[in-house]
Amino acid sequence: MRVLLALPLIAAATAEPLSYECKLSKESPVVDGNLSDEAWKAAAWTGDFIDIRGKDHPAPRFRTRAKMLWTTEGLHVCAEMAEPHVWGTLTEKNAIIFHDNDFEIFLDPDGDTLNYYEFEINALGTIWELTLDKPYAKGGTAVHGTNLPSLKSAVKIQGTLNDPGDTDTGWTVEVFLPWKDLAKHQGNVTSPPKAGDTWRINFSRVEWKHKIKDGKYVRVPEHGVKIPEGEHPEDNWVWSPQGEIAMHIPEMWGRLQFVE
Repeated sequence: MRVLLALPLIAAATAEPLSYECKLSKESPVVDGNLSDEAWKAAAWTGDFIDIRGKDHPAPRFRTRAKMLWTTEGLHVCAEMAEPHVWGTLTEKNAIIFHDNDFEIFLDPDGDTLNYYEFEINALGTIWELTLDKPYAKGGTAVHGTNLPSLKSAVKIQGTLNDPGDTDTGWTVEVFLPWKDLAKHQGNVTSPPKAGDTWRINFSRVEWKHKIKDGKYVRVPEHGVKIPEGEHPEDNWVWSPQGEIAMHIPEMWGRLQFVE
């Protein structure tokens, strides 16, 4: 979402959107967060995520990468996030999930920067879906809870969730986005897509620092503490750089190229 990130778009012009060849799969992976299906073995990882502003900024503290594939039924996305302390607090569907550590998908099938889709999930598996009529910087508004009826998502923890007493390896995410539900975001593009089509997509990982309080993980700054406008205490790591701390610049999202 990031309402406070509707900043001037000049800096974004220095970044170049990345591309990913998304392979057609005859088999649909089971959406369980494990990433162990044969279908995923044939899909390539993206490059490691970088700072949202670009490669000239400090490298992320923890590794993040993603994969994509498509079937006749929909688009599959998975992500792998290294994390020594996996925690989450938000359990209400369509809460503002980036107030926890999270993984996010931004998708604009027809690439017109209008009527695009956003998905967020935390380590508890709590999700948030919303639709933007246009970017916030251009006067856009978000419609919250615009859920895709047949969407599937799952999280798998490599370690123990919300346990400060040990060190974890990380967490993985799987998401299935059905063509029939995405049609309302696709404008005049083919639904489902065909080999050779290109959509616009990007991924974001929000990572907060934390402290241990009364034996529990507590975000820094704590939930409920007002963050001054323009300040960003959280880290923002992405697949394709945006050029500034602002995800809602759809023209800078990566290119999703469907191939057989």
